[in-house]
Amino acid sequence: MKLSVVTTLYQSKLFLDRFLDEIEKAIQLIQIEDYELIFVNDGCPEGSLDYLLSLKEEKYPKIKILDLSRNFGHHYAIQAGLKESKGELVFLIDNDLETPPNVLVNFYKTIKEDNTLDVVYGYQNSRKGGFIERTVGSIFWTLINKLSETKIPHNILTERLMTKEYINALLSLNDANLFLGGMMFWVGFNQKGLPIEKGQREGASTYSLKKRADLMLQAVTSFSGKPLVYLFYFGLTLSFFSIMLIIYLIVQKALYLDEVQLGWTSLIAVNVLILGVIATFLGIIGIYLFKVFKQVQDRPNVIIRKTYE
Repeated sequence: MKLSVVTTLYQSKLFLDRFLDEIEKAIQLIQIEDYELIFVNDGCPEGSLDYLLSLKEEKYPKIKILDLSRNFGHHYAIQAGLKESKGELVFLIDNDLETPPNVLVNFYKTIKEDNTLDVVYGYQNSRKGGFIERTVGSIFWTLINKLSETKIPHNILTERLMTKEYINALLSLNDANLFLGGMMFWVGFNQKGLPIEKGQREGASTYSLKKRADLMLQAVTSFSGKPLVYLFYFGLTLSFFSIMLIIYLIVQKALYLDEVQLGWTSLIAVNVLILGVIATFLGIIGIYLFKVFKQVQDRPNVIIRKTYE
């Protein structure tokens, strides 16, 4: 098979007709007849699956649907779709039409002109959205690259065209804690980015502020041990200044005796501060331990309830 198109299905009913029309036109433009359209239903609650099945029966027989047993998350659904792909080239795209499907044409042209390329991916020159969205996005990518040993280009998009060899290497990582944006660059290979003008999604985004925060936490703790290093040095610094303060108070008490009052308020304040710091440290360490626990459990990242060929 020449090409696999992989996308996820979650609150997608509004976009399916136009997405399928545009992706098929793009595939016709690159003159590929042997292809598959893989949709991964990530526990979609609003009837997208039934509607897609009707479209498959009526108009798009090349659709293949992986119906997951529940909602596992965007990155896990993508991983499931990549595992099922059979194409020599795999095109990954979100179907919300923020990125037009016809970017496939330029991606395909680029990868065919340079046979050393393994991946062509999309990125934004400047983030879309309002001030808060742009600022949060900028902080996210800056923080990831400061903390991670794997450098990730800013403002990368889901959309990318990949060779089967690259896909096999990516899947061989077998991570239980997925941050695909980092994993896709950690594996290396020859990759090239193309700028894409991303549009605005119709309707509300499925990525809430909490989901974005969870993704940032997943990204940092999956690709960097630096937070633990920072904790060590912060604890060391705090211990040093605490010892200096104790020595200072002892000297003051020895020199001035009863003139120096060592009040309970200051002692309680220091104790509360130390307890807060310890709780924070234990929380961060606990996150890393949980990730180890999740990895050694060796459970499948998703469960496929049914496949519609």
